[in-house]
Amino acid sequence: MGIGWFAAIIIGGLAGWLAGILMEMRFGVLMNIVIGMVGAVLANAIFTRADIHVANGWLGYLVTGFIGSCILLFFAKLVRR
Repeated sequence: MGIGWFAAIIIGGLAGWLAGILMEMRFGVLMNIVIGMVGAVLANAIFTRADIHVANGWLGYLVTGFIGSCILLFFAKLVRR
């Protein structure tokens, strides 16, 4: 059971925004949404491969999106240097 597209956009934006604050990289609303959603997909793939289970629903998606977004922003900082 998924959370729906609208909720995915809102939660992805929140996850991207929180990761941007933590990683000290500021983006606009659209980039926060993209980074959060791509980060969630990335982290979900990593967690599935490592057999790590995160909570379901919006909280699990937020945590997964946040962790994945931090990973994406970490590599973005490496590329910028």
